[in-house]
Amino acid sequence: MQDFLPVTKKEMIERGWDEVDFVYLTGDAYVDHPSFGAAIISRLLESRGYRVGIIPQPDWRKKESIQIFGEPRLGFLVTAGNMDSMVNHYTVSKKHRQKDAYSPGGQMDLRPDMPTVVYSNLIRQTYKKTPIILGGIEASLRRLSHYDYWENRIRHSVLLDSGADLISYGMGEHSIIQIAEALQSGIPVNEITYVPGTVYKAGDLSRAYDPIELPSYDEVSKSKTSYAASFAIQYRNTDPFTAKPLAENYGSRGYIIQNPPAFPLTQQEMDDVYDLPYTGTYHPMYEKQGGIPALEEIRFSLTSNRGCFGGCNFCALTFHQGRILQTRSHASILKEAESITRDPDFKGYIHDVGGPTADFRQPSCQKQLTKGVCQNRQCLFPEPCPNLTVDHSDYVSLLRKLRNVPGVKKVFVRSGVRFDYVMADKNPVFLQELVEHHVSGQLRVAPEHVSDHVLHYMGKPSHQIYQRFLSAYEKANAQTGKKQYAVPYFMSSHPGCTMKEAVKLAEYVRDLGFTPEQVQDFYPTPSTLSTCMYYTGIHPLTGEKVYVPKDPHEKAIQRALMQYKNPANRRLVMEGLKIAGRMDLVGFGPKCLIRPEKARGEKQSSASSSSRKNRHKTIRNTHKKKQK
Repeated sequence: MQDFLPVTKKEMIERGWDEVDFVYLTGDAYVDHPSFGAAIISRLLESRGYRVGIIPQPDWRKKESIQIFGEPRLGFLVTAGNMDSMVNHYTVSKKHRQKDAYSPGGQMDLRPDMPTVVYSNLIRQTYKKTPIILGGIEASLRRLSHYDYWENRIRHSVLLDSGADLISYGMGEHSIIQIAEALQSGIPVNEITYVPGTVYKAGDLSRAYDPIELPSYDEVSKSKTSYAASFAIQYRNTDPFTAKPLAENYGSRGYIIQNPPAFPLTQQEMDDVYDLPYTGTYHPMYEKQGGIPALEEIRFSLTSNRGCFGGCNFCALTFHQGRILQTRSHASILKEAESITRDPDFKGYIHDVGGPTADFRQPSCQKQLTKGVCQNRQCLFPEPCPNLTVDHSDYVSLLRKLRNVPGVKKVFVRSGVRFDYVMADKNPVFLQELVEHHVSGQLRVAPEHVSDHVLHYMGKPSHQIYQRFLSAYEKANAQTGKKQYAVPYFMSSHPGCTMKEAVKLAEYVRDLGFTPEQVQDFYPTPSTLSTCMYYTGIHPLTGEKVYVPKDPHEKAIQRALMQYKNPANRRLVMEGLKIAGRMDLVGFGPKCLIRPEKARGEKQSSASSSSRKNRHKTIRNTHKKKQK
């Protein structure tokens, strides 16, 4: 038990402590593994001499649940966990999920909606003045006013709704140490306004150096154009080298001010973070419930990098980890691999070596290390930048070393490769070795769509690049004598996707000869560019109007088209084909998606037929307006 940080007052006393410096409340179960943010931050603070007590998943209905350790000497740290709680709780159709992978035994209802707000308010009921610092992805992506899909409205910065004092946004290692040192030195929390990677409250702008004043909360909550303009400014100020402070006016409640992001970790700093004394597993108190399901996904996987310069519009990484790539050294990763082989449950298979994108192992260009990323252009979209460094040699070398670690039978790459980056590499060695050594029969890739029109709004490369990758992948398989498949992930109902594009994707699925078991409907999560388009109907970086499929019935049709073979989807598929004017795909030919209704002997009431016709007319008219 001494290997874990204390979760009870008894354990705190057993360590010889009479108090803790920080009490860490988390919406996740306590897993002491570096894939869990709470583990990294708590171990990092411990390494600097601070005493940290953990309260995982406190009962938010009882204020006593946050009083286990009493009042901390320096402050409370609050996180919702590894996921935004609303994504954790609800599907894209806003239905309750059946399982929480970050809770013991997958049990639901062990955390509230919006724990960052609920836990903080619970703390304030008892400890009126104790500093509260928010962190984790929920606070990070809700740090300024934001569109909330589940309530379908613009919400305040989570700092206002929670009553907390600071947000440590992004990955947080640099900022949390600076905050801790400031509190330790006696600086009042309301004067800690200078730390990069933090958000604070202020009555005026006197503490912000040369800030950009965003449209006020009142403006963005009333005007979608103002919201898109605000998002564009935020998007262009996510780089630690070039970003300026951002200030958002809340009228009588003052300002929320975001400092520029913290600088990314150096390789030595990242190695140090992963070398902290994690136990690598969940707390023993969860054993009876069967442990924590999320741990099984990453228990025998290795984190190689963080950050991503891919720039997909539906991804929030730009706002959280940033676009500057950070990597661990080979020595650090090999040390962890050797540690894994000593686990009695290890069967010889390393499940993954990667991060947000597996095959990124250096910044996209050397300029980023001194001047930051470009504010007005992407590294890979719409085409690779001429200054892009395309080089897989370091990753190939790392994978070769891992294959030679005693006790390792196979090293898989499952976190996904960026196929356009692979195709930009003139050296074929990586793809050859990937196919020969690191694929378990199927390679997961994410083209997301086949329509270049939709891909444009996704920030993804054109479909022909994916087709070129498939050809190269098949050639590499043939050369190695293997028969392995590429399994594509597709997304329906993304902004820009009309029924015409949805049918085009269905035709592509037909020609592939397989039906996706699962279809990902676009999920408007906080602080993504795609979510901004979903809410406003405006591309925030260009100002162009974007068609957005919002009607639940239309979204259901787009999903059904990708699974047109499922008999349960037949009526929806028929509706989609009628709306798109593609009744040529109804018939008996090899290219047809479904058979004619009369041929199946189907009968339909005039009332239901009239209802469907009215729906078709409404959706068709919406599409025509979009085309105009």
